[in-house]
Amino acid sequence: MELLFVALGGAVLGIVARYALPARQTHGSVLVPAIGTMVVAVVWVALTWLGWAWDQGWIWGVTLGAAALASVTADLLVSRSRTRGDGRMLHTLMRTGQPHQG
Repeated sequence: MELLFVALGGAVLGIVARYALPARQTHGSVLVPAIGTMVVAVVWVALTWLGWAWDQGWIWGVTLGAAALASVTADLLVSRSRTRGDGRMLHTLMRTGQPHQG
């Protein structure tokens, strides 16, 4: 049951990261929340396998912190990559004057 709650927390952190950071128009609306949810689930399960108890605060803090860090990092990296790629494509299209075919 705790995995469900922590997964919801990861999704919320991903949503906050998506809308708090700039250049959100460069990627889909579900990408960053999905990354937050995935990271929180993997970290939670790994820490429980290592013997961390769900009723201690450390597992919650580490897990949600990892999800927040992963969400922010993914958002910034994807945004930067897409902005650069769009700039290269614009430069190519302006240079050739031809529509891009794929």
